[in-house]
Amino acid sequence: MVELAAAVRRREISPVQLVEHYLERIERIDASIGAYLTVAAESALHQAEAAERALAGEKPAAALPPLLGVPVAVKDLTNVAGMRCTFGSLSFEDFISPIDDNVATLLRRAGMVVLGKTNTPEFGLACHTENRVAPPARTPWDLSRSAGGSSGGGAAAVAAGLAPVAQGNDGTGSNRIAASACGLVGLKPSRGRVSNGPGFTEATSFGLTTHGMIARTVGDCAALLDAIAVPMPGDPYPIASPAPGRTFLDHCGREPGRLRVGRHLAPVFTEADVDPECVAAYTRASELLAELGHDVEDITPAFDPTVVASIEPVFSMLALLAPVPPDREGMLMPLTRWLRGRGSTLSALDYGRALAATEAVSRTLLEHSWSYDVILTPTVTRPSPAVGAIRDDEDPAREFEEIKRFTPYTAMYASTGQPAISLPIHWTPENVPVGVMVVGRPGGESVLFSLGAQLEAVVRWQDRTPALFGG
Repeated sequence: MVELAAAVRRREISPVQLVEHYLERIERIDASIGAYLTVAAESALHQAEAAERALAGEKPAAALPPLLGVPVAVKDLTNVAGMRCTFGSLSFEDFISPIDDNVATLLRRAGMVVLGKTNTPEFGLACHTENRVAPPARTPWDLSRSAGGSSGGGAAAVAAGLAPVAQGNDGTGSNRIAASACGLVGLKPSRGRVSNGPGFTEATSFGLTTHGMIARTVGDCAALLDAIAVPMPGDPYPIASPAPGRTFLDHCGREPGRLRVGRHLAPVFTEADVDPECVAAYTRASELLAELGHDVEDITPAFDPTVVASIEPVFSMLALLAPVPPDREGMLMPLTRWLRGRGSTLSALDYGRALAATEAVSRTLLEHSWSYDVILTPTVTRPSPAVGAIRDDEDPAREFEEIKRFTPYTAMYASTGQPAISLPIHWTPENVPVGVMVVGRPGGESVLFSLGAQLEAVVRWQDRTPALFGG
């Protein structure tokens, strides 16, 4: 993406050419991948033509939007005015967003061209991307396997060359899980770094979820964060952007210095076995960090699975707060109905206690890890499973347990508001990507970008693409 933006500004490639390139690939390839729920071809071409007019105007290049004419895929949990937004649910199959969410406004302000809306599970509640609106999202590395979730459509689009970068949102792992499944970089920024309003607020996400991105490189993630990390009126917990004259992208070219890295392999959020390939990714990342001069230490996680039951009600309330019309409740997926049912039985006291427990877990985690610059874990407990392997419409309670067993690492840090990034360190003998997760201190995206870029320069994951990427 960063290279495309530079090429557009040098007039080496036109925004219309870029959009036509991606639209052609989407039309030809996406049926086998399931990346998009809505392709906004006409709108994208109009936006690209407007970008070309801006390039032909009298403004100097430095005065133009930083990502002018660069296409972006937007997750279908995010409102883009005038575009269909299903939230991955049949109950919203025909809904047209009347507003932009702030993140969409900021993408437009940066000059980006929205190609369309990417696939997501219903209301983003699952770690796979399977719904009743469209076929499932599949990782381009192995079409029998899931692209992860809930940002699976965006990750599939970037990995298959159907978009240069994708916006996504991440609460208990959505960007990071999908990035691991698709061999990409996926970032969950710090709480308050990116505006959640107005359609998706802190009140309805309990501070767990924030907008982030999925890209091929750490630099692309950093550049996109520079574009959307802008405090907006009404944001309850805004975080100041980098100092004037500095950007997150700048930090990708800076050495991180010698860092103290705490690592743990135990998936303490729930009982789960860790696949040897995920252990291999974790071990390889640990070795690379030590070779780069960082101090890598084993740590004991701060809590055990017994605390999970006390905070699970918050997740049930996330499902219950989705504004589903009463006459469309029957259209919902079994997992969504099951979670909404759990949420509907909570008393105000139960809910208050769950929020208090969530905050207590957050404090414990932060206090326990504060002496470390970053924390290293696997991203997930096993390589991306087969499509349909986790979904269980007959037994949604079992599906929920499988979700927890697959994603304990990403979920564990949801409550703390810390930034976290998944990096594609390893591929299995079957050529399936496996990521590792690096968690920073609150507000510490700059360290994640510096360290991620340092690892990227060694591993060169950006040079690896699935076979259909070149097709």
